[in-house]
Amino acid sequence: MATAWPALGTRTLEWRPVEGLLEVSRRARRAQPRTYEAAVVRPVAEAGLTLSGDLAADLDEATRLLAAFDAGGAGEIAPFASVLLRSESAASSQIENLTSSARALAEAEIGEGHRANASVILANVRTMQAALELAGRLDEQAVLAMHRALMAQQSQHRPGRWREEQVWVGGSPLHPADADFVPPVAADVPALMADLVAFLDRDDLPPLAQAALAHAQFETIHPFTDGNGRTGRALLHSVLLHTGVIHRVTVPISAGLLAVRDDYFAALGAYRAGDAEPILRCVATAARHGTVIGQDLVGELRAVRTGWDEQVQARAGSAARTMLDLLVRQPVVTARVVVRELGVSAPTAQAALRRLVDDGILLESTGHRRNRVYRAPDVLRALDAYAAGLGRRRR
Repeated sequence: MATAWPALGTRTLEWRPVEGLLEVSRRARRAQPRTYEAAVVRPVAEAGLTLSGDLAADLDEATRLLAAFDAGGAGEIAPFASVLLRSESAASSQIENLTSSARALAEAEIGEGHRANASVILANVRTMQAALELAGRLDEQAVLAMHRALMAQQSQHRPGRWREEQVWVGGSPLHPADADFVPPVAADVPALMADLVAFLDRDDLPPLAQAALAHAQFETIHPFTDGNGRTGRALLHSVLLHTGVIHRVTVPISAGLLAVRDDYFAALGAYRAGDAEPILRCVATAARHGTVIGQDLVGELRAVRTGWDEQVQARAGSAARTMLDLLVRQPVVTARVVVRELGVSAPTAQAALRRLVDDGILLESTGHRRNRVYRAPDVLRALDAYAAGLGRRRR
């Protein structure tokens, strides 16, 4: 049963190639279509939503599971909040075929290593952090700040500014005539984003439905020249926090979406055609899967941490013992990181690192006498297995 929602219209526009954007021959330029169809996006601030009984129940169950995961369930989740945040950011990036090893991402986070994908995913971590910090005031400036956090380290696009040009998804890079989807013209973006913000202020919708619809509307508007998918998934989390579904942790919803990626993209297409049910079902399914995936990851990391207690020879209360909790959330460290995070002296940090190397918890990565980098392979293996499992679920 279709859930009616404002469907897109279309607008026929003249196509004017951007000079200097791409090096193409005169013949190829002359062969480009003269017109294209761009979407006309309808406002949603006051759109009505009628849910069938089973869809409402599906959303309610998923919301309950999200809240239970956030509260901790049978075990305490909060100590793993930073790991879940990074893992969700990595899964959101993986939807767009951006992958990185856990080691490369952890090295990038402390300023070590120079892997390009790790730096891109680390920017998405900052976007998720911004989304959670800004959830209290979901307005246009908050969305721009999320995008600014994502795109701050690149030079081809303008971080934190609405686009001023036509963009499109799929098809030829030269023109939008055969694209899979052509978002609205740039001039429409500010008003459409203002309408979306008004939609976020509503209090008459189920929270998970509001988050899913807001995400789909954002992706349809496509307000930036790049980074729309990752910013839009960060916005989904921001809405869940804003509406009170979650309070403490980032639930791996993108990990759930990755498991049903083809359905997710198809659901966005159905949304644009005026049927909201597929995206609501998809996000509800992703939320349920995400809680299971998150619990599995926390369970693996908890088992690693418990095993360390038996493996470490250092006395209780020592810096080496205290460092174990740090290593679960930051599995690559330097002495400077330990000094900063634990508030100990440099000699104490160095001694604790040596102790954990001797006990088999840490490996030194550089072989240098100075500026050494240490990694916790047990944690990194668990995180890499988690990421690989997401890919297997998708296949």
